Amino acid sequence: MIKHSWKQSFSAYTRPQVMGMAFLGFSAGLPFLLVFSTLSAWLRDTGVTLSVIGFFSWVGLTYSIKVIWAPVVDRLPLPFLTRLLGKRRSWMLLAQVGISAGLMTLAELNPQVQIEFIAATAVWIAFCSATQDIVIDAYRIEAIAPEYQAAMAAMYVFGYRVALLVSGAGAFYIAEYIGWNAAYSAMALCMFVGIVATLLSSEPRHKQDKQTIKLESKVETALGVQAHKGALQRLSAWFSDAVISPFADFFIRNGKMAIWILALIALYKMSDITMGVMANPFYLDIGFSKKEIADISKVFGFFMTIFGAALGGVLVLRYGLMKPLLLGAVLVASTNLLFVLLARSEPNISLLAIVISADNLSGGIATSVFIAYLSSLTNSAYTATQYALFSSLMTLPAKLMGGFSGLIVDSYGYAMFFLYASSVGLPAIILVLVLMRLQQPVDKAL
Repeated sequence: MIKHSWKQSFSAYTRPQVMGMAFLGFSAGLPFLLVFSTLSAWLRDTGVTLSVIGFFSWVGLTYSIKVIWAPVVDRLPLPFLTRLLGKRRSWMLLAQVGISAGLMTLAELNPQVQIEFIAATAVWIAFCSATQDIVIDAYRIEAIAPEYQAAMAAMYVFGYRVALLVSGAGAFYIAEYIGWNAAYSAMALCMFVGIVATLLSSEPRHKQDKQTIKLESKVETALGVQAHKGALQRLSAWFSDAVISPFADFFIRNGKMAIWILALIALYKMSDITMGVMANPFYLDIGFSKKEIADISKVFGFFMTIFGAALGGVLVLRYGLMKPLLLGAVLVASTNLLFVLLARSEPNISLLAIVISADNLSGGIATSVFIAYLSSLTNSAYTATQYALFSSLMTLPAKLMGGFSGLIVDSYGYAMFFLYASSVGLPAIILVLVLMRLQQPVDKAL
């Protein structure tokens, strides 16, 4: 990766593709809360029971299994739209129109008598939203050179965070003064930000190199598939090329480092996500009011996350990928130790601001750098499929571990829990150091 001067690194944010990611990030972030916490608030506000609201959390499974249909998005052209807009923008537009239509449908429903239709519509919106995530991730990776991926990720995070404010606080304000149906109608109109951004974007170039074609041919031969013999054989050949070849490609390209890389992907966000599960209950339990938590997290949390993400993009351009990746892992594990200090102290609003600022700054750096790292691992022939796999692997183990957080707090208290959350970040630090060492012979050879 080419290393840039500080001036060149900061100027990355003036590139049209980088600036455009803010609008696509907004489009990706807008539907998320509208099928989760904002929808739960609407349902509760209209008298829906907590047990029914709890079932709506299953809508989130859609985001966790998006890797299942990512190969379809990667390979299947859409009639008319693909010829008009190209491979990525056609799917992006279709997903955005689907989200907007779903939100507009929700705005016409009554939770008291149409709860089944609301559930089905929420699943539809989540499916379209997860599909949009697949395409935007692929577009982001293909639209610009690898060294700018952290900057692209930073702008994506910025747009996503703004969208969370709009679909969270913004929807609540509209619901308070006009009504929930009006709030969802307004959110459906906000999706036009993403639609316009898609129409104004340029389609990335797509090329399948000779090595990829050769790999797919070898996999087909190994499976005994012949694409020119019958419909079933053609379908089998498509499955081989779209689903099996992306996995084979990853292991062939990375060789003995593949297992280490997959382990790092699974563990890098472990410390951050584990701690995040208990953050808000912790703030409340040690005596901070909901207003104090909201004020600090909205002001300090929002801006420090954006600043951290932007700084991560600059660091990647200046120093390459691995050193900032190591820095992010160290910072996330270290800042969790500040929560031990907060747990041992009397409620202090200044200390809360410092801790939240440090936590969000480190999280922002780690997020943008890690997204850039994951992007660098993909093959342009299988961008959507491979990145969907990486993003699922990135969150699933951490979420499973996070489920035990409450048991640790109940048994040992918050201070010991945060020590534990910090310690689970150590494997990620070690794995980054191992990969840096393994890559040294490659770098010297180059």
